[in-house]
Amino acid sequence: MSLTTMNRYQFLSLCLLSSLPLVTPSVFGQSTQHKGQIQVSWQSASEYASWYERGASVNRFGQGDNRLNLSRAVLESRFDVSSSWSAHSVVQYVPDPDNKVGFTELYAQYKPLSKGAYQPQLRVGGFYPKMSLENPDVGWSSPYNYNFSALNTWLGEELRIFGIEASLKRSGKRLKQPSAHNWQWFAGIYKGNDPTGAVLSWRGFSSHDRQSVFNESLKLRPTAGFMSPQLSGQAWQIEPFTEIDGRFGYYVGAHWSYQNRHSLRAYWYDNNGDPAIVNYDTGQYAWDTKFWSLAYKYKITRQTHLIAQAMSGNTAMGKARGVDNDFDSQFVLLTHRWKKFRLSGRIEQFQVKDLDHWTFDPNASDGGAITATLKWRITDKWRAGAEFQYLETKVANRADNNLPTRQIEQLWRLSGEYRF
Repeated sequence: MSLTTMNRYQFLSLCLLSSLPLVTPSVFGQSTQHKGQIQVSWQSASEYASWYERGASVNRFGQGDNRLNLSRAVLESRFDVSSSWSAHSVVQYVPDPDNKVGFTELYAQYKPLSKGAYQPQLRVGGFYPKMSLENPDVGWSSPYNYNFSALNTWLGEELRIFGIEASLKRSGKRLKQPSAHNWQWFAGIYKGNDPTGAVLSWRGFSSHDRQSVFNESLKLRPTAGFMSPQLSGQAWQIEPFTEIDGRFGYYVGAHWSYQNRHSLRAYWYDNNGDPAIVNYDTGQYAWDTKFWSLAYKYKITRQTHLIAQAMSGNTAMGKARGVDNDFDSQFVLLTHRWKKFRLSGRIEQFQVKDLDHWTFDPNASDGGAITATLKWRITDKWRAGAEFQYLETKVANRADNNLPTRQIEQLWRLSGEYRF
């Protein structure tokens, strides 16, 4: 969205997000906490239209978007209901492709006060599982790079939990024999997220900072496979958070930290989808998607940190698993903070491996990216930065539209943001 052509809807959306912190304290009292961000960016144009516009660019802003854009506005809120219960919400406005304001998280949390070494916790609602060490900032954003890694970009697009998560935290220093090791164990059960894996299979991995809001539909570039009888029930868009087969999905995870220098997060996710089930009214299949994720953070010094994450899994849909793909992605990120500046670099690799025999619907893709970002914290409220990304992808089904299967995008981005 060009700032010079901001319409009335967009203006009112911004006013709503920025004014909520002034309104809600009078309703909820002093136990209400808010923080937010409004970000404006200029990004060099890709040669191809963005995939959000059914184009071939896997980046967020595509052909014709080399102008000043309002890239996101976010409001993160916490309402303390009692000493143990709190309500949490994250509301985001994104202009692309068609101006949306919606929730990316909305849940209640139970976290009782505990003097012992063990503390139970509970979350109920819609939220991200805490797999990522790359996205700890406001609204599940990254303090390191503007464009997320391909791995966490995909989580922001297609994965959200709508259910219950229980966890148990063990504080090492509170044990009878104090330890430098801290643990937290997680288990979650949910419904929805049945189409998870569809965007990954038909587009491949991407790298950007846009998160899907609840009840959103994501457009797909039409390919020849969609014209086949086997895929006649599939719409040319994906509704990633919907329930289709009536089954429950689950995940389990564990966090470990040591001496406030090492952090490790391990997860197994399984949506338990029935790939033979399709909702013909919405054109959405249930996908059988499962993967493991492993994230690690090492504080080399107080200013210099290393973050790495890897993911590997499988996703399938259709009778007899007509679409059947393995996928994996890995990245390593190094960041250094100096006074009011932070310099971060990330290198990554990703691929989708086509295992099925539907030759009319190729799903293979692979690629990699190198990203370098400089951020400047001007004041507590105002920040600016610049980023360069070299992104190379190869997607087999681009040939269906007479496009080169391999493409390189070299993208510059300048950003300014206001925080409140």
